[in-house]
Amino acid sequence: MELPAALRTAVDRALEGVALAELSAAASRLSQRYRAELRDGRFHVADDRAVQAYLATRLPATYAAVRACLEAVAERRPDFAPASLLDAGAGPGTALWAAADTWPDLAAATLLEGSAAFRDWGARLAGEALPPAEWRAADLTKPLPDLPAHDLVILSYVLDELAPDRRGALVDGLWAATGGVLLIVEPGTPAGYRRILDARDRLIASGGHVVAPCPHDRACPLVDPDWCHFARRVARSRLHRQAKGGEVPWEDEKFAYVAVSRRPAAPITGRVIAPPRGAGSRIDLRLCAPEGLVERTVTKRDGALLKTARRLKWGDALEAEP
Repeated sequence: MELPAALRTAVDRALEGVALAELSAAASRLSQRYRAELRDGRFHVADDRAVQAYLATRLPATYAAVRACLEAVAERRPDFAPASLLDAGAGPGTALWAAADTWPDLAAATLLEGSAAFRDWGARLAGEALPPAEWRAADLTKPLPDLPAHDLVILSYVLDELAPDRRGALVDGLWAATGGVLLIVEPGTPAGYRRILDARDRLIASGGHVVAPCPHDRACPLVDPDWCHFARRVARSRLHRQAKGGEVPWEDEKFAYVAVSRRPAAPITGRVIAPPRGAGSRIDLRLCAPEGLVERTVTKRDGALLKTARRLKWGDALEAEP
């Protein structure tokens, strides 16, 4: 996945003149925290160099994950056309870019972010390319301010930074501010998946309907050591590779997510929850289906379904059969 041209240009401009050594050191600190899943409450981007490191190394992956999740929402809720967005823990506005790319008619956004440096850089990146946005200082470790209902609410890569006893209250508060769909995204680790499961259970108990990735509102059928997660391949710029010490022009961002709606979504036969195996006249699919986990082999005997199966990727929905 590539960043939108306007965002790529804005990021490149933000990184002009930055010494590679400084950028690499800041990127290394961010990467260590992310990979170690440190949850000590000390993560707070307060300086320009840390934000620039985020723009160079984490923004593309975060954008790709959120954009993939929103694609899944749009597929199952083709009637959903959000006019307003609330992004909690917005960082530099990455999710706003993904939402505006998914729904070009998005008209307004409220972005909650505790870091003044992130708010400043986010406003600079957006320029005139995005819908009008209100940036609000907010500490998500504390109760949310009074918020009107927004059509789309996003919480991406935030729960992993909060103490466990704060997560439920935040999810409840954001659901109260959700008029249409609430999307929560976490790293695609077993711990991230467990946080998603906790939020999913909470939202279903509050009357929500799962839009994606699950094709049902029942308990997740996966059992340890398995966990539900997906991946999106992200194009790396030259500076991105240099800052992270990488050689290949891409990286795979793994993520877990749940999107919950006030209304039920269109039914699907299942969600592909592992890379399809096989080629040609035989495709093996692992699906999460309304009836549970399904291992399905598609062959020539399945007619047109084989052509569909050949195109399916990890994370895709298998549409309901007529």
